[in-house]
Parts: sequence; structure tokens; C-alpha cells
Amino acid sequence: MAQFNRGNFQAQVIGTKDKMAVQIATRMGALSGGQTAMTINIQSIEDGIMVDLGEQAWFGVAASIGQTAFSALRNPFSLISRLDDLAQDFESIQLSDSIWRCIDQTVVALGASYILSERLTRICCEYCGTANALGAGNCISCGAPMGEAHPTTCANCGFAVGAEEAVCPNCNQKLH
Repeated sequence: MAQFNRGNFQAQVIGTKDKMAVQIATRMGALSGGQTAMTINIQSIEDGIMVDLGEQAWFGVAASIGQTAFSALRNPFSLISRLDDLAQDFESIQLSDSIWRCIDQTVVALGASYILSERLTRICCEYCGTANALGAGNCISCGAPMGEAHPTTCANCGFAVGAEEAVCPNCNQKLH
């Protein structure tokens, strides 16, 4: 919140600690730059936290850049008076990159990581129950083929799910 609730941007949180949306938008009545907005969905899942960035609203930024270009074509000296607009437009264009940098800094500060959970890095052999590395062709213990045991992804949201799961733990959609 503090990272983006400053300058021409305002941020708000909607939801609970288990599932929230952070909305970042250009302040109403901002003196420079075009209007933009983006939503970040953050939710607790069985294996940690999932972060999803929505689509950024670009129309206001594109209109502001177009207005600057049109003014510059008519009078190149008008760029001097539009430097604040250009700076804000470029900051808006880089919003998603800024959000990911903020997430990276938070991950490092909390000592978290981007690795898959232990649940998804090992698969159990259907025949003998031995844990095998993800991607193993055959069981290290009994030699049985491991093809069916490998995790797949939910067709709805892309979350990695085990073959034994009937419902996606992320979006609650029925699998298979």
C-alpha cells in the first residue's frame, strides 16, 4: 500500500488477509499524466500465496501521450510544458513492473521463495508408495512407470494440481 499510495497514485485493499484485491489507480483530479488502473489479487492457497495481476487500463495514458505528441507536432516547444505529463505517463506505463519489483522486495524481506511447495516437487508411486522426484520416468524403488502420477494444471486457472485431486485448490473448479 505505502509503495503505491503516493504521488499521482492511490491504492486501496478490498477483502480479507486470506483473499484480497489491491487496486492501484491514478488519483482523481491528478494534475499530470493520463488515467490508469490495475488490480492485484492476492490469496492464500494450500502451498503458500498466489499473486495475480489484472489487465492494466491503458486508455487514459495512451490519450495523454497522444495529446503530448499532437501538441509537439504543432509546437515543439510545448514539450517543455508537458514534461510532468510525460514523466507521469512513463511511470504509469511501468506500473506492472513496479508492482513485481515491490512483490520481489517483499518476498526477500519475508524470507519466502518462488519455489514449488514440497507437495508438488515429489510424486508418489501408485504401486509401492515411494516418493520420486518430479519428472521421474520410472519409480526409483520398483521401476513402475510414473507418467500418470505427474501433476497437471487446472484448465480454468493454470494452477498445478496432483492427479488425485478432483477440485482445484485455487479456483474450486472441478478437474478432469
